[in-house]
Amino acid sequence: MTPHLMKAFPRTDLEAERGEGCYLFDRQGRRYLDFLGGVAVNAFGHCHPVLVNTLREQAGKLWHASNIIRIPEQERLADRICAASFADGVFFTNSGSEAIDFALKLVRRYFRSQPSSQRWRVISFADAFHGRSMAAIAAGGQPKLTQGFEPVVPGFDKVPFGDMAALAAAIGPETGAILLEPIQGEGGIRQFTAQMLREIRALCDQHGLLLVMDEVQTGFGRTGKLFAHEHAGVMPDILAAAKGIGAGYPIGAVLATAKVAELVTPGSHGSTLGGAPLASAIGNAVMDLLLDGDLLDRGASTGHVTRIGALLRAELQKLVVEFDDLLLDVRGEGLLVGLGCKVENRSLMTALRDRGMLTAPAGNNVIRLLPPLIIDENHVAEAADILAAACRDMRAAAAA
Repeated sequence: MTPHLMKAFPRTDLEAERGEGCYLFDRQGRRYLDFLGGVAVNAFGHCHPVLVNTLREQAGKLWHASNIIRIPEQERLADRICAASFADGVFFTNSGSEAIDFALKLVRRYFRSQPSSQRWRVISFADAFHGRSMAAIAAGGQPKLTQGFEPVVPGFDKVPFGDMAALAAAIGPETGAILLEPIQGEGGIRQFTAQMLREIRALCDQHGLLLVMDEVQTGFGRTGKLFAHEHAGVMPDILAAAKGIGAGYPIGAVLATAKVAELVTPGSHGSTLGGAPLASAIGNAVMDLLLDGDLLDRGASTGHVTRIGALLRAELQKLVVEFDDLLLDVRGEGLLVGLGCKVENRSLMTALRDRGMLTAPAGNNVIRLLPPLIIDENHVAEAADILAAACRDMRAAAAA
């Protein structure tokens, strides 16, 4: 491993060479079932032909043009996202952290537009992860993120996850917004119930607050709907998205209702590369794949992500019963799935990698399974077999 890369990541020795569908191949040619998915990024697996063809076609026409001029593909993508969601306006970024930063700027912008308002603070939840920019680590508040980067950006008040009484008590005269992930990813696949989200929306309405949702990980089909908040029938005022919108290409977005979006004026924010022609073309191809097939739930009709996610969780639950000395529980929605562990989660991840399966860590000793939205029953069966073999390996090692 080169000494010239800053050591920001605890990398494994696996050297990625190429990808094909739901599989990643290393430089030695070994195949891995990829349930890491670039950490919920590769929504359609590796080298999906629609995305590859879109990238090739757009790369031959125009890469970058600057937001000083109109970008038709960007306008089309914004129109489609708004038509399919709560939003009236979209701003494109390069990443989730950038999207969170702008979402937080919009909170201040909104209340600064009200001359008599003193509101600017944001309430967020323990164990949240909102990115790694200075504002994002302050919003998340975890010591492992902020240590060494003090003083943290002021203006954030933390409450325990799901503690509705503490949330209500934390609202003060300077509170402007509540920020949350509908399902905490890094925090251990902890999910706000539909009732909790409805109560939080009601608190915001009661106190004149903005509801900001971080759907960087849960958005664009990961939970079976375009956005996870749709399961509860609750709409935010501002939403940050990324990851799945580009399916491997860097693009993020901030969505907002009209009362917020109309406050964005020339010079109030910007992005050199946000929504560039390449990114916007990929985003539109992702929207084609999401909206034109049966991946997502449509009214009373259950989509592929919901069906296959339920099958995956059912198979994992069988393993929890069989290996109750190693595994704790199964959690999540759609294809954002957590496997709670009684053993150290990274040890099990290593055993899985040795058996040919990639997963992601999460807080509270959880393993995240983040497969492509296009996995089928065979991939679920393969994952269950590998998990069972890895658990047997761990049992054998413990008994030796």
